[in-house]
Amino acid sequence: MHVYRNGSCVSSTIEPDAPIDISKFKHDTISCDPRSQSYWFYEKSADAFPGQAFGLQVDQILYHTKSPYQDILIFKSTTFGNVLVLNGIIQCTEKDEFAYQELITHVPIMSHPSPKKVLVIGGGDCGVIRELVKHVEDKSVESITMVEIDDMVIKLSTKYLPQMAKYHNHPKLNLIINDGFKFLRETKLKFDVIITDSSDPEGPAEEFFQVNYFKLLRNALNPRGIVIMQSSENIWLNLKYLKNLIKKCKFVFPNVKFCQCYMPSYTSGQLGLLIATTDETLDLTKPLRTFDRRKESQLFKYYNQFVHQSSFILPTWALDYLELDEKDA
Repeated sequence: MHVYRNGSCVSSTIEPDAPIDISKFKHDTISCDPRSQSYWFYEKSADAFPGQAFGLQVDQILYHTKSPYQDILIFKSTTFGNVLVLNGIIQCTEKDEFAYQELITHVPIMSHPSPKKVLVIGGGDCGVIRELVKHVEDKSVESITMVEIDDMVIKLSTKYLPQMAKYHNHPKLNLIINDGFKFLRETKLKFDVIITDSSDPEGPAEEFFQVNYFKLLRNALNPRGIVIMQSSENIWLNLKYLKNLIKKCKFVFPNVKFCQCYMPSYTSGQLGLLIATTDETLDLTKPLRTFDRRKESQLFKYYNQFVHQSSFILPTWALDYLELDEKDA
């Protein structure tokens, strides 16, 4: 296990790159439009979102590598800024990353009465860390532990996504390069909030969407602790998969809610999140702590106390399907 603390993280090991000739660059997601001679990135998945794709025009290929864990592509788009792609799936763009980072961070933090110790599983772009630091400065969060398996994502984010990764070496951050499952199986530590910021459930990341993982999360929580994770799906994609994921989570946690944020760079423009706790009395849809409007504007670009509540409101057809018992179907 490699542990990086207090400024000794892996921030400056990526050397300056030679320019990448996009006309000679080969990648499954990049193609040339023969009519305009422009290059485009297309995110496609026959399993996750069949019959559709999301495209961005590419201005420049910034970096491409294959780490021991995944294919990593970073490109500059013409409209969304720099874009991080893992295994062909967009993880974040400079234009809209704050929406996801803020909702997955502030919903559990603002729902917890005393979120002193926070664990982040994944999150190599360090966007969640940036958001958690706001609560460190506010004296509500005392320590942050982040477990990321692929240090290459952290290294590249510090160079190409500096506004997201600017707190990768914060003194309150204990950064551990390790497998999240291994850490959860072995740790004796307990946390008030656990944020799972994993890749989509394909390949090794699929384990993050199973009952055994939810059990590990519960075991690492303090009483009244809260966990949150991206669901991979939203109501416009595979609603059946989403319902099954919620069912798995409810097998472990008695109090489970689904919320969503607007994300134009994610296929269908939304991303769902599951939030859960063992505290059946806690209303996760309403923040326990709130800031006044002026402070919200200073701290956040997306989140506020009303967005917190409204993110749990679903349209009728989706709500009916997710709440319908199988025996009544």
